[in-house]
Amino acid sequence: MLILLPPSETKRVGGTGSFDPNTLSRHEELGEARAAVQRALEAVSRDEVAAAKALKLGVKNRDERVHNLVLTGSGALPAIERYTGVLYDALDAPSLPNAARAWLDRHVAVQSALFGLIGAGEEIPAYRLSAGSRLPELAQPLKRVWNAAHADFGWDNAGLVLDLRSKDYAALAPLPAERGWFLNVAQRGADGAVRALNHFNKAAKGDLVRRMATTLPGSAEPVTARAGVSRGRLETPEDVVRWGEANGLELSVDRAAHELTLVTNLGAPQQN
Repeated sequence: MLILLPPSETKRVGGTGSFDPNTLSRHEELGEARAAVQRALEAVSRDEVAAAKALKLGVKNRDERVHNLVLTGSGALPAIERYTGVLYDALDAPSLPNAARAWLDRHVAVQSALFGLIGAGEEIPAYRLSAGSRLPELAQPLKRVWNAAHADFGWDNAGLVLDLRSKDYAALAPLPAERGWFLNVAQRGADGAVRALNHFNKAAKGDLVRRMATTLPGSAEPVTARAGVSRGRLETPEDVVRWGEANGLELSVDRAAHELTLVTNLGAPQQN
């Protein structure tokens, strides 16, 4: 099973040691693109005005461009700890027991605009770059660079793929047709109708991944036995639905659309 997460604009600073992009996984497929994007990012970040435009920086966060100039020496942290914000706060990886953290390392990847797809446990520096940024030195959009780099990524070997990425980040490495299952997050209103959540879906996604990390095989607690879930391993979207039922979550599957929907009030505004 593989869970795909978006990164976040906000990141913890600091870390330990130095960062070498050549040590990241999938270097053979992604190394050339990583190097090109890093060079272009460093180039634009040297000019405060150009960086503010390219990276969409305001007055208060303009200094974030400096992170891009010290990538190798500013310290490294596991990606799952580097990113902050609503989704990552709800996941709260630092508080997880070792077995659950190991589960994240095996089953979760983050779609970075700077590094491409990286494992949850891979150590990276703080940086500023988003999927919608335009780096003049690249002469082409990030989407095109990363599409080409991920073209032969080997998705068929990933097992069940659950895509929690936002549309901008999913566009950097699109899944082949009918290969993965996109997760929608919805809220049930007082009238019983289910309505999609957009900005407010992040907390529910983080909570979902945390529950998986702490209940599935190889994590801190054994999964509740339910018919149809072979040894608790999630191999089909229906397995995910049954796992959700066992763990207090309302999930449904739409095979025609290749989507799962999680109905929750977590992080959602109250409806009158």
